[in-house]
Amino acid sequence: MVEYDDVCVLVPTLNESETIGPVVESFSAEGFENILVIDGGSTDGTQSIAEEKGARVVQQRGSEGKGEALQEGFEMTDAPVVLMLDGDQTYRAEDARAMLEPIFEGRADHVIGDRFADMEAGAMTRLNQFGNRVINWAFELIHGRDYQDILSGYRALTRESIDRISLTEDHFGIETEMAVECVKHNVRTEVVPIRYCARPDESETNLRPFRDGADIILTLYKMAKTNNPLFYFGSVGVVSTLVGVALGAYVAYEWITVPKTSHEVLAFLGASAIIFGVQLLMFGVLSDMIVTVNREQTRQLEDLAQRLTDDSEFGAVSRPASGETADGPTGAIEEPTGATDDSRPEEPSQPEQG
Repeated sequence: MVEYDDVCVLVPTLNESETIGPVVESFSAEGFENILVIDGGSTDGTQSIAEEKGARVVQQRGSEGKGEALQEGFEMTDAPVVLMLDGDQTYRAEDARAMLEPIFEGRADHVIGDRFADMEAGAMTRLNQFGNRVINWAFELIHGRDYQDILSGYRALTRESIDRISLTEDHFGIETEMAVECVKHNVRTEVVPIRYCARPDESETNLRPFRDGADIILTLYKMAKTNNPLFYFGSVGVVSTLVGVALGAYVAYEWITVPKTSHEVLAFLGASAIIFGVQLLMFGVLSDMIVTVNREQTRQLEDLAQRLTDDSEFGAVSRPASGETADGPTGAIEEPTGATDDSRPEEPSQPEQG
């Protein structure tokens, strides 16, 4: 069995009494001993069941919310690797090895489990599938990366990647924020196929498609401000410009076809919308240039820091210890113990001259 001593399995829960027991048992059977459950105030016995199965259970400090639970969990564990998943029995412990393999082999610092690679019938409604597809398409459009399933709750992260990203979302926008932050900070990310299972019939989901979907889309758009400002400001600028052009075209049409008809207010609004839109587009272009330069400088500083670290480690290994040279110890060679001037052989005496 593979040893997972450096891995913490992090599970946020809220009223998951029907599923948390099998989840903890399955990961324990795979060899995981460090299982941390962050509970958001369950009232159905979720906490006691998780403790009975061997998990460490911590009551969430803040208000209810998956994002806040995960942030607290990241702070509470110092494990080199964190494997996070939902407590609804939709993710399998058998996929843990595939999730951790890119990290153990040094290929990635952030791994996403792709639910669409092998989805069980009934695991996701058609509405949720459509929403996921739209959000993944929007993420690729805005941030330029195809992570295939940015809303997946099955992820593995190294301690280094957790320390580099900044998370603030309290609810279901946390996965989106995590994906955007990894793009922003150039965290090596890999996507692996997993099996996504349907929830047991007796368990109820905490997901509300319309409210949580709107929250995720808003998170995706807000984070474009610092990662892709050209899209963030440019999208509003384009809309404003198009509205202004449409108003201007209407005013011009009315002025030509209907004599003595004027729309001074509409003309003013149209001109203002065009000016505002063009200014936003210009601001977006300038912001994008600043972000690009900042990224390049950050990358160069990181490369320099890495080279300095490598050089210092190489110097520490190759530098001889104090008092030694490449040929051996330095300093005067001591005479063997007990050797004195008296023990040296006497020189033969010279004959006397008569």
